[in-house]
Amino acid sequence: QVQLVESGGGLVQPGGSLRLSCLASGSIFSIYGMGWYREAPGKQRELVAVISSGGTTNYRDSVKGRFTISRDNAKNTVYLQTTSLNPEDTAVYYCTMGIATRPGQIRDYWGQGTQVTVSS
Repeated sequence: QVQLVESGGGLVQPGGSLRLSCLASGSIFSIYGMGWYREAPGKQRELVAVISSGGTTNYRDSVKGRFTISRDNAKNTVYLQTTSLNPEDTAVYYCTMGIATRPGQIRDYWGQGTQVTVSS
């Protein structure tokens, strides 16, 4: 079994920063792409940022220049550094990873989510 666990969410004032982390554990053969999504109340889940196994990154337009996704392959961890947060960033943030538990057997795994609330 594979488990993803997020941490780092919380309440922050507008203009503040948070660093989200997501650790994968379990029977892992290899990890491919990693990403962060978010879901605000009453809205659909949306892609925030992704990073490929080679380190190529991509961001939704509204977070470009403010958020940075990175990964530590040795630690099976993906990070999302958020800065200049505004109330529109308030959401539950979910991490996802493409993980193979044996050669050729790849599927997407999701974390349970971490709440980010931006409010004064």
